[in-house]
Amino acid sequence: MTDTTEAVTTEFLRRLSVQDAHGLAELFADEIDWNVPGEADLPWTGRRSRQDQVAEYFGLLWQAFVAGESTAAVDKVVIDGAEVVVLGTFAHTAVSTGKRFETPVAMHLTVTEGKIVRLHLYEDTLAVSKAFEA
Repeated sequence: MTDTTEAVTTEFLRRLSVQDAHGLAELFADEIDWNVPGEADLPWTGRRSRQDQVAEYFGLLWQAFVAGESTAAVDKVVIDGAEVVVLGTFAHTAVSTGKRFETPVAMHLTVTEGKIVRLHLYEDTLAVSKAFEA
């Protein structure tokens, strides 16, 4: 299970790095447990439960950031069976305000039968929210 979990995680991070929204969606099971906390007026935040919502999420997210100004650093990946924790830092510039922000992130993924069934993202939601305030 760990080999499959590692392969799926590696591919997830690769597709994330090239902003392949549809390729990312292919890595998810039909039914998922997805949570990205944050302000309700930010359209990419909240819960999702289906694979067909994954590509839309990334589209909404990426269009909110100035193209070419985002960075992501992965500091550590911890795998224990089906469970994965990815630790790192994201930095973006909000299109709507021009404000730049940086946030530490932790992603909790669960991989079952070669598909991601859980993605929970933990980040500095206050920093994200402030970047989008006029």
